[in-house]
Amino acid sequence: MRWSGQELGVDQLGALPGLAKLSNLVRSVQTPDFAGVTFHEVLAKSALNRVPGQSAMPFGWTINPYRGCTHACSYCLHPDTLITMADGRERALRSLEVGDEVLGTRVDGRYRRYAASTVVAKWSTRKPAFRVTLADGTRLVASGDHRFLTARGWKHVTGRMSGSARRPYLTTSNSLMGFGNRGRGAAPGSFSDDYRRGYLTGMIRGDGMMLRRTYPRANGGEYLASRFRLALADDEALARTQDFLAAVGVATTRFPFSPAAPTRRAMDAIRTSRTADYDRITSTIEWPTNRSIDWSAGYLGGVFDAEGSCSRGVLRISNSDEAILTEIEDALDRFEFAFVREPQRENGVTNIRLRGGLPVRNAFFALARPAISKKLALVGSAVKTSSNLQVVSIEPLDDIVDLIDITTTTGDFIANGVVSHNCFARPTHTYLDLDAGDDFDRQIIVKVNVADVLRAELAKPSWRREPVALGTNTDPYQRAEGRYSLMPGIIEALADSGTPFSILTKGTLLRRDLPLLVAAAERVPVDLALSIAIYDHELQQSVEPGTPSTKARLATVTAVRDAGFDCSVFLMPILPYLTDSKAHLDGALRSVKAAGGTSVLYTALHLRGGVKPWFMQWLEHAHPELVPKYRSMYYGNNAYAPKAYRHWLGERIRPLIRAHGLERGREDPVTGGVRSSALAQGPATFRRPPVGVPAPVSGAELPDAFGLPVDPSALF
Repeated sequence: MRWSGQELGVDQLGALPGLAKLSNLVRSVQTPDFAGVTFHEVLAKSALNRVPGQSAMPFGWTINPYRGCTHACSYCLHPDTLITMADGRERALRSLEVGDEVLGTRVDGRYRRYAASTVVAKWSTRKPAFRVTLADGTRLVASGDHRFLTARGWKHVTGRMSGSARRPYLTTSNSLMGFGNRGRGAAPGSFSDDYRRGYLTGMIRGDGMMLRRTYPRANGGEYLASRFRLALADDEALARTQDFLAAVGVATTRFPFSPAAPTRRAMDAIRTSRTADYDRITSTIEWPTNRSIDWSAGYLGGVFDAEGSCSRGVLRISNSDEAILTEIEDALDRFEFAFVREPQRENGVTNIRLRGGLPVRNAFFALARPAISKKLALVGSAVKTSSNLQVVSIEPLDDIVDLIDITTTTGDFIANGVVSHNCFARPTHTYLDLDAGDDFDRQIIVKVNVADVLRAELAKPSWRREPVALGTNTDPYQRAEGRYSLMPGIIEALADSGTPFSILTKGTLLRRDLPLLVAAAERVPVDLALSIAIYDHELQQSVEPGTPSTKARLATVTAVRDAGFDCSVFLMPILPYLTDSKAHLDGALRSVKAAGGTSVLYTALHLRGGVKPWFMQWLEHAHPELVPKYRSMYYGNNAYAPKAYRHWLGERIRPLIRAHGLERGREDPVTGGVRSSALAQGPATFRRPPVGVPAPVSGAELPDAFGLPVDPSALF
């Protein structure tokens, strides 16, 4: 079926109203060769995209002939970064999923206020990063491109004061906006036994009824009655207490306690009348001789749910029992919270009030983890900074690290207590009312005139011939490139203008353009890199049925090397229990070396939200024996292999990389393109390809995206 035969009419695009914004839309096309994908052909108004970067980056510009790609990513924060949810709780960034409600901000008149925000996309990779430390102890690990809100506006982590990459960036004279993290509390996870006991102690001593009394029998004698009851209007705290009691062996019954009235909410209760349950509860809530950190945190969470309030940003815990009040003070002292005991009221109740405003309130919630979410809510509050959030240091990390970014409906979110901006790649789709997640992979914008527009931009007197990277945001050699052939014009335009460039791709269609790249390298630096993950043919075809075969990609590495270029290979991802054996890794590296690869980068498998269900379904069919192991590694919302596994993998593969002479050194860690000496020396001293470059690859010899030798034009 020819490509033109699949053109869509206007009525078929009704589900995508945002495309009406594309005044330059030529047509929209579908074809059976790209199941579920629609290509929207547009006339581009610009080709060069500025990519602000720190001084170490070898490029300042990119060209994206396609908007949207299954390989495209932009990444920002460390996976362990704590994200404030819309209900006031905190969760690790790695655990967020599309559809989650987080806390963002909106400008309301003269003020910026906290607002509920929905996660519409999430993605991840490995990238160079920086550690930003604030005066209150807050630490943030982010890419150099990431932006935070300061008292002077949005600023990138790193930047320049002059030149093409000039942009606002953080310095030690800046203060961030938000409430900070103060280094208190770890990322929320499962509750420990000590936390549960502490929570039950605070909750039951604060608001429970424990009754043991001897009653006379009607027919003479006596009996001992043991009664426990807890009645609450808040279902979250009642459900948690019931679960925690079950964990210590106490089964309770839930029942309606009192109906709603004009001045109060309905209440449910839990109860038990078993003597053994009463004794178990009594022993559980005894004051321990040695209070652990977790016990104290749980106690504060329980007593706050029982007797706490948070009105107009003021957090109080009330009680009339001196033992309970003293224990609250001791726990707050232990965590270095500032507080004051207010004068006792006429009814005998005393309030303990937390001091320090929103930063301390947030730190309390992060540490104590109370169950009642309405007490934690920040939505509607003005964004005010009372903590000392001045930047103390910005330090580059020594290695490439795992980073994650999300896109939200407000365009920002709260990371470790400071206002954090979305990144640039996937949000571009939301301008067209397209989803920044799935649509980014399935609704592809094709800039059919990109080469002509590029030539005009490169001809401007202001163009300084700075390095340009392709493949950093979208893969320029997607299968559709076989039909559209946008890259030849781009390559020629860059070379003719004297502009150095690099290409990172998974596509074997790169071989088609090697003659052009060789000619371009006569005039400018040209750097190339490929991504090849799996080196077992049957496994590769099973896992990646719609991608070029390993053999075809290795052949492309060889073709790149034969053409006189260095070629870095991305061994990503490595699949636990499938491709991580020493024999497989050694064979893979041996294949890369034999193909002529000059260096290798690696990382373990990570399973994002949209990928995990599909992968687990495939695993259950192809390798059911591995399902329990993968579920234990990638449990819940965890997208990454455990740190212990990644450390083990590094210890296994790094010696093999050294042994095969494939250590990293030339490639640029951001683009994946090989950073040749030419970028430092300039075009005048760039080494030319050797004499005797192989003849151009004919269409009949070119492997397609399935590794089959066919003429690319026949696919359309």
